[in-house]
Amino acid sequence: MDVAPALPGPARSALHDVLGPDGLVLDPDVVGAHSTDWTGRFRGRAPALLRPADTAEVAAVVAICRDHGLPLVPQGGNTGLVGGSVPLRGELVLSLRRLDTVGAVDTLAAQVTVGAGATLAAVQQAAGRHDLRLAVDLAARDSATVGGMVATNAGGLHVVRHGAMRRHVVGHEAVLGNAGIVRHLAGLTKDNTGYDLGQLLCGSEGTLAVLTAVRLALVPVDTHHVVALCGFEQVGDAVEAVGRWRRQLPDLNAAELMSDDGVKLVAARSGRSLPLAGDPRWYVLVEAAGRHDPTDELAELVGSAPGVGDVAVALDGPRRAELWALREEHTTAINTLGPPHKLDVTLPADRLAEFCGEVRSVVAALDPRAQVWLFGHLGDGNVHVNVTGVDPHDERVDDAVLNLVARHDGSISAEHGIGTAKRRWLHLSRSTAELSAFRAIRTALDPAGILNPNVLC
Repeated sequence: MDVAPALPGPARSALHDVLGPDGLVLDPDVVGAHSTDWTGRFRGRAPALLRPADTAEVAAVVAICRDHGLPLVPQGGNTGLVGGSVPLRGELVLSLRRLDTVGAVDTLAAQVTVGAGATLAAVQQAAGRHDLRLAVDLAARDSATVGGMVATNAGGLHVVRHGAMRRHVVGHEAVLGNAGIVRHLAGLTKDNTGYDLGQLLCGSEGTLAVLTAVRLALVPVDTHHVVALCGFEQVGDAVEAVGRWRRQLPDLNAAELMSDDGVKLVAARSGRSLPLAGDPRWYVLVEAAGRHDPTDELAELVGSAPGVGDVAVALDGPRRAELWALREEHTTAINTLGPPHKLDVTLPADRLAEFCGEVRSVVAALDPRAQVWLFGHLGDGNVHVNVTGVDPHDERVDDAVLNLVARHDGSISAEHGIGTAKRRWLHLSRSTAELSAFRAIRTALDPAGILNPNVLC
């Protein structure tokens, strides 16, 4: 871990003039709280925490840092898992949390404009008053911010039906690395006037611009929900069943995979009882939701799927929440075992079962003490490979798992981006020509190279 350099006097004075005492934070305890990621695996040190209150202040901060050669790490809720929002090399932390406004919901267009620091929960609350919602949902909804979700192209629980964050961004406001402000927030359904900078910023991890506001498309609130937790002995049967359900059930909202050890860990940590008989090796939590009741259709499909064992069904809100908790509390439960290696990957559907069968052996060959926890979004091929019992800085685990993913024609990152954690393996998913194009775009929009310089490419 690098020691953070002191903030130079002229830059400090200029930043204080722009941000005031509430916006320029030098207290090492406060700054330190923003210098560690959620897992505890990535820890850095920053000379200061910058807390601008609006877009103009963000632009002024970027201009000062450009002029003084000071790198920045934009940060929202700091719920990422690849070290992408942590000042690992002494960067300043640029927190967007004060840009948390949620505008009036445009019910005619089913859209809303929000500040980058607004939490997902705040957006859902505002949209819900009009029978609308943002289709992307995360377990970290109370702390994840919209700016961070766009910057990482977050996917979450409902990608199988609604896609990732990129699909729902219809407008943007951002500050480029040269301190210029780009603003395109009308939310027009058709706007064929050249490059779509907003889409370029999705998944850019704060390397091209600092997002300050986003216009989001909303979808109607589903009035009927049904959740089923299904037991399987073979992961291949689970993959086949979800593939069938995707084809035959338009209202399929989520299909989540969990291994038995993960479910048992969650149950033990939370005091919950195991809901299925027969001690299955794999669990699939499937949710269907819509404006009409999908219960009968889901029941028929689940009942006829080969390989399904015991099933628990929930119709009312509290019972559905109990079943969902078995999936959503995986991350918290695993984190109690120490800082995990979190490898969020995507596999082709026809290779997923084979990968799940191999990955534990691959890790065990490196360290028999390691524990591998597998869960994720089965409907879109996204597996969260968590490894505990291994030194957080032992990259042999990352190397072995990510190379296995590449051999199965998968992607080394499904949801959280590349950050710092996966930078050295980006070549496994992107060609030399693609990486060259990435760097050219980055240089064009951030010529001084101050925006999150140690992530992505």
